[in-house]
Amino acid sequence: MMHMLQAQTKPVTAEAFIAFLLQPENEGRRFELINGEIVEKSASQLSALIASLVNAVLYIYFQERRTGWVFSNVSINLPNDKLNDTIPDISVVLKAGRQLDPNEPLTFMPDLAIEIKSPTDSLIKMRQKANYYLENGTKLVWLVDTQRQKVEVYTVDDTEIIESSDTLYGGDLLPDFILPVSDLWIQA
Repeated sequence: MMHMLQAQTKPVTAEAFIAFLLQPENEGRRFELINGEIVEKSASQLSALIASLVNAVLYIYFQERRTGWVFSNVSINLPNDKLNDTIPDISVVLKAGRQLDPNEPLTFMPDLAIEIKSPTDSLIKMRQKANYYLENGTKLVWLVDTQRQKVEVYTVDDTEIIESSDTLYGGDLLPDFILPVSDLWIQA
């Protein structure tokens, strides 16, 4: 759910990105910093509907287990990375050894990052973002392709395409988590 702003000649730093966010014309808009490039996040009705559904299913999963948190659009700002400030559509953080800081972005990668494609998104850019997440500590990434009705599942060691007729599993990260991919399109 993102699209690129105008071409930039040199990378934007985290400090310049914060100044950009504070400009009055950017109030109420959502932006990410990806490899020094400012990207505006947008959502279509379908991508927002799917995000709500996945968020609800994960919320119910964690209500029963109390082992993690589910975030919508939480900012991730790694302390040693001055060229990225990302916002996955959905982030799952397992609680083990972690505490919430309610007034701050995440300063570490979520265990599961989920991106849901809107019409303005490029799958190539989404895959690059998935690689960034994995390279920096995310264990599992789901890219939901709303146009092809598939889910691309990424781990550090593997990539799998889950068709609409298949089931999405949480693996070792989310034991017993099951979501038929066709359920993602059922309300559309």
